[in-house]
Amino acid sequence: MFSRGYSRRGGGCSGRLIIAALFAISSLVMYFSSRQDNPVTGESQYVSITPEQEIVLGLQAAPEMADQFGGLDPSQSDQNRIDQVGFNVVNNSPAARSPYQFDFHLLGDDQTINAFALPGGQIFITRALYDQLQTEGQLAGVLGHEVGHVVGRHSAEQIAKARLTEGLTGAAVIAAYDPENPSSAQVAQMAVLIGQLINLRYGREDELESDFLGVCFLSNAGYDPSELIQVMEILASTRQGPEPPEFFSTHPNPGNRIQRIQEAIQNLDSCPQ
Repeated sequence: MFSRGYSRRGGGCSGRLIIAALFAISSLVMYFSSRQDNPVTGESQYVSITPEQEIVLGLQAAPEMADQFGGLDPSQSDQNRIDQVGFNVVNNSPAARSPYQFDFHLLGDDQTINAFALPGGQIFITRALYDQLQTEGQLAGVLGHEVGHVVGRHSAEQIAKARLTEGLTGAAVIAAYDPENPSSAQVAQMAVLIGQLINLRYGREDELESDFLGVCFLSNAGYDPSELIQVMEILASTRQGPEPPEFFSTHPNPGNRIQRIQEAIQNLDSCPQ
């Protein structure tokens, strides 16, 4: 009687491990078979969606994102200035030969200091950040950085990594969870947290690459790339009180990026052509 019960539990454990292994293998195969070369940056990337799908995703998400930041700003003159600077950056840089449909939006939120890009070319800057910028070159620095996210296909990379992470953490949860041992749920939760930390680390790397591309695109468009350093200094000066600007929740600390930007300025010959 005891032997039969022990065998049943062992079989259940083995079954979970087999299913977990299949989940993990399937996720890894799908991820590593999605490798592509980026025609603008020359980087080899793992992406699971096409540029056309990126464009569709960005267009679908744009209205909801705008609503979260006060909708579109009513100032047509400021919007025109953003369009002029943004398209100057795009049209005079390698971003012009990308398949993306760039569109720039000034958002009405005058409290949240932020800028971000959706896949496919939808780029946003809040009124709060726009009002902090003092020169056209600084505005070009912010927009150039976000253009870098688009042509760098960072959203597509994040989607592929998220799918990989979901598959691997799902496999870990299946393998770790034991219905007869409630404490195993904590192990499963830890696996999910580890997956989230992996994606956060990759996000930081994306930001640094976008700084590099922003420097390149500024130079291509005839702006002084050191204006991007001034943007970092402005952002650092806004960090007051216990709550940092929203910009810092999605971007590395500006103080930690200035040195990398300076290095990029010294190595403009390594920019994509």
